[in-house]
Amino acid sequence: MESNDSDDGTLPTMSTISRHNFGDNPEKPDLCISVIENMKEDYGLFVWPCSIVLAEYIWQQRQRFSGTSVVELGAGTSLPGLVAAKVGADVTLTDDSSRLEVLDNMRKVCDLNKLKCNVLGLTWGVWDSSIFNLQAKVILGADVLYDSNAFDDLFATVTFLLQKSPGSVFITAYHNRSGHHLIEFLMVKWGLKCVKLLDGFSFLPPCKASMLSGNIQLAEITLI
Repeated sequence: MESNDSDDGTLPTMSTISRHNFGDNPEKPDLCISVIENMKEDYGLFVWPCSIVLAEYIWQQRQRFSGTSVVELGAGTSLPGLVAAKVGADVTLTDDSSRLEVLDNMRKVCDLNKLKCNVLGLTWGVWDSSIFNLQAKVILGADVLYDSNAFDDLFATVTFLLQKSPGSVFITAYHNRSGHHLIEFLMVKWGLKCVKLLDGFSFLPPCKASMLSGNIQLAEITLI
């Protein structure tokens, strides 16, 4: 872990680089992604368990992602999007337009992994040029279903992107904190349906599953 003291008297920035391996042999991984994590950031600069689950799912489905256009919403440290890019997807990483530190970190992580991903400020529920320029066959979201106050804006954004690309899908991993009732209600409200629902631990390698906890679900969602 690296500690960098700032010059303006503010709290020091505590950063570290975590490495995430993919493949059957942990000693000789087929793929390794390095992520810069910032210990002073509340949400955007940690690798959360749902990101690990979604990234593993992408790795195991990598043939599906090769050559596919992908947008990650609320990307933060961007682990799922980075894996998608490594296996051959054309990836756009997005996070809230006001979170400049997060967006800057996303660019640094792309450089660190020698990846050319588009990094874009995108605020859910806001209809500006950034969202109108997006078109993706796969939309990713790891732990984007944590603040119920933002659910409507998220689903409005997801629905818009799905409508722009017929046949596209939203793949999300999330903690099932209070049941599926609110999520199911919003899917109906926005004309969406769940076409696949998995226990997040059902496909994780034992070495990764042993390090995570909670009730994590992975869902694939499309237009009705």
